Amino acid sequence: MSGSKSSDPAAAEAPRHAAPADEPLGLVVHSLPSPGDVVVRQRATGRIKMLLVLAVCAAPVIASYFTFYVVRPTGTAYGTLVSPLAMPALEGRTLAGAPQALRGLAGQWLLVAVDSGACAAACEKRLFMQRQLREMTGRERDRIDKLWLVVDDAPVTPALRQALEATPGMNILRLPREAVAAWLKPAPGQALEDHLYIVDPHGQWMMRQPVDADPAKVKRDIERLLRASAGWDQPGRQALIGAAAAAADPAMGPASRP
Repeated sequence: MSGSKSSDPAAAEAPRHAAPADEPLGLVVHSLPSPGDVVVRQRATGRIKMLLVLAVCAAPVIASYFTFYVVRPTGTAYGTLVSPLAMPALEGRTLAGAPQALRGLAGQWLLVAVDSGACAAACEKRLFMQRQLREMTGRERDRIDKLWLVVDDAPVTPALRQALEATPGMNILRLPREAVAAWLKPAPGQALEDHLYIVDPHGQWMMRQPVDADPAKVKRDIERLLRASAGWDQPGRQALIGAAAAAADPAMGPASRP
């Protein structure tokens, strides 16, 4: 038609279908980690794994300490729990006169009796209960020692001495009464000699049993303490002493140990 602007539809659609211009392929290259960075990451990972392993291993120990020193079942204990009081640095003497440091007896649970060397009937009864309590714990008895603190110069009868020295885990030590009384405390109105005292493997006095205690109830207290400390306390001090003695003198029996 004259005067009208003509258009070519094919020409109008051409730009839409034109092939895109070729573009260069872009590549992004990441730098490789340096050997030093790899070593640092490996060390950090190794430390984390090591800390996790230590945490798992330490959990039972931490739990037992928490149970023993924090929870402390005062409502169910037969004896009286006391704030742990460390062994003093005292030097005593065995019945044979040899010097012996009190702290050298740490490392085991200790059932402690205190009395005169004359040891009247009540004293003998307490020493017998010591022996029975240790044996009543069965296979746990190697974690327990007995200690008789003789607080005067009175001689021990030969028969009693022989009987005590022949029993496993028995220790007899002479110490001044006033020095022992500064560490172990009787109940109000009672004498130092009236009780059986329990000392933990760290050398801390932590429980006092009643006067004329019931052995079955004392045994339950001891069993609770042994269970609570099972994660960190292991038998061995007497075993090590016996092994060392046997190595030095194979003919040396348990009764010959100091």
